[in-house]
Amino acid sequence: MATPIIAIERVWKTYGSGDTTVHALCDVSVVVERGEYVAIMGASGSGKSTLMNLIGCLDMPTAGRYLIDGVDVREIDEGDLAYLRNRGIGLVFQSYNLVPRTSALRNVELPLIYARVPGKERRERALAALDSVGLADRLRHLPSELSGGQQQRVAIARAIVTDPRLILADEPTGNLDSAASREVLEIFTRLNDGGRTIVMITHEQSVADTARRVLRLSDGRVVDDFVHDAAQPAAAMAQGAPA
Repeated sequence: MATPIIAIERVWKTYGSGDTTVHALCDVSVVVERGEYVAIMGASGSGKSTLMNLIGCLDMPTAGRYLIDGVDVREIDEGDLAYLRNRGIGLVFQSYNLVPRTSALRNVELPLIYARVPGKERRERALAALDSVGLADRLRHLPSELSGGQQQRVAIARAIVTDPRLILADEPTGNLDSAASREVLEIFTRLNDGGRTIVMITHEQSVADTARRVLRLSDGRVVDDFVHDAAQPAAAMAQGAPA
């Protein structure tokens, strides 16, 4: 059996001490296989953002283990961990996190620049990534010249340009209207259909319904975890409130 891409084993995340102790995650165990599309749902304070930070190697558990591709993240030195964040995990944020005075093409090239990929290859890969999200005609545009949905598509292109093993999206439709949300969710569905593993954080049921599996958190604990036949993004979003 193939090694899961994510294996979270009895993880706790605790902040503070004594009377101010907060258990953001409580004995959480989750396995994500390669090629899965998982939505992690929960209200504000449920622990979903904390879990996202752990999965993205932006934080470490207080207790328990987190293995990515079978390797405990605690055993990865800081240099290799930085490499993993840059090339192994594609991060997509609610606020896009694009460099303001930099073209769409250059924004997508940035992870490859950090990875010291040669210029010709870097440009070819960035062009291909932008084309895959429908923005081949917006290469020279600055973020301020793009709509919110277009900016998020640039962010997705930047996330996939390194060919990461995992795409981690944090409320990717949170700042978008319903039409732009559908476009973004359709891209995630296509990426998953192409074999990419996706973990998406959301508080919107209509957004979670586009994933193949939904994991629900409450008060730092997993309270539901089920697989379903995901609706097409357009249909699912049409039935829910705009994300």
